[in-house]
Amino acid sequence: MIETSDARLQLPLGLAKRGYCGVIQHFAAGDAGSALSAIELESRLIELGFVEGARVEVLHEGVIGRDPIAVRVENVTIAVRRREAMAIIVA
Repeated sequence: MIETSDARLQLPLGLAKRGYCGVIQHFAAGDAGSALSAIELESRLIELGFVEGARVEVLHEGVIGRDPIAVRVENVTIAVRRREAMAIIVA
């Protein structure tokens, strides 16, 4: 985890628990462990609405392995795998 200047910790969205609210800071697609290339993963996430500065809230976690997660991005609800959510850094 990375500490920001406003003392709020940055973490990958994939580690966030149900109920977490934050703002997308940046992407770290190379560290996500996805089968997709970093460029392709980041492009797909942006197409879904995961953009820097967007407000996010983790709404639901899957029963098996807490995967996938349902995330509200601004006013849209999106289901995403945790390993892909690891590419989204929030604070």
